[in-house]
Amino acid sequence: MSQANERYLGFTLGEEEYGIPLLKVREVIAIPEITPVPQAPKHYLGIMNLRGQVISIIDLRQKLGITAKTGTENAVVICDIGGAQLGIVVDSVNQVHSPAPDEIAERPDLSQSKSAQYITSVYRAQEKLVLFLDIAKTLDLQDQSLIKKAA
Repeated sequence: MSQANERYLGFTLGEEEYGIPLLKVREVIAIPEITPVPQAPKHYLGIMNLRGQVISIIDLRQKLGITAKTGTENAVVICDIGGAQLGIVVDSVNQVHSPAPDEIAERPDLSQSKSAQYITSVYRAQEKLVLFLDIAKTLDLQDQSLIKKAA
């Protein structure tokens, strides 16, 4: 479960809002020039150069089977995942959430849903629900080996 007063970066994928722990976020940048990698999975967009460092970029929408919104302010969130850096493409970055412990619910029992394993908890914001993700769990072994090779 989330610690009290932990902060999350909120972003949109399709019609839904998601969040990841702010401590995992290095920075948010505009979509850079991305070099494709042959034979990579469809959601693995390629690699980019960020101040001399090679970083893998994945489209989290494609990875989770979410239809991208058109005409949004796409951004790349650079995350720290187990010592490696990863860029995730999102539809838009919204705000930083600082939920109180009583505003966070455990994730629903979605044992039939493969994507539910990525969800750590649900934040009941004013009018909507925000799904908090464990970004490392969204990556399968193939993704992790591609990221390690790029690094």
